[in-house]
Amino acid sequence: MDAAALRRICLGFPGAFEDYPFGPDTAVFKVRAAVPGGARHEAKMFALSALDPADLVVSLKCEPALAEQLRAAHPEITGAWHLNKRHWNGVRLDGSLPDSMVRDMVEDSYDLVVAGLSRRQQEQLGWARLARGEAQP
Repeated sequence: MDAAALRRICLGFPGAFEDYPFGPDTAVFKVRAAVPGGARHEAKMFALSALDPADLVVSLKCEPALAEQLRAAHPEITGAWHLNKRHWNGVRLDGSLPDSMVRDMVEDSYDLVVAGLSRRQQEQLGWARLARGEAQP
């Protein structure tokens, strides 16, 4: 997976956007639900990457037990640098992991973050409907 594909995946989720709060070299992918009338909720980070083609690594949120299992099974997955290593994995995207697995980890990270939002925000993102197993319109 390359940086452009990672960016497309991250930006493909409802309410996702790219931000650079740590400077121009580090892309932070966040999710935020809009409120009617133009107000916005605080954005929450679900992925972080320097998007460096020579050393592509993305930090993703993960359930702690699954994070340990993934790290034990895949040397490309470690505790995320500068983040809480109990909840965040650093994933080296050097081609060793299947793209489908990386997509699943990004989606899991997004879902964990959205699960922590209010029910109203989840509904605005269309997520609560999916989480309850209802069909999309």
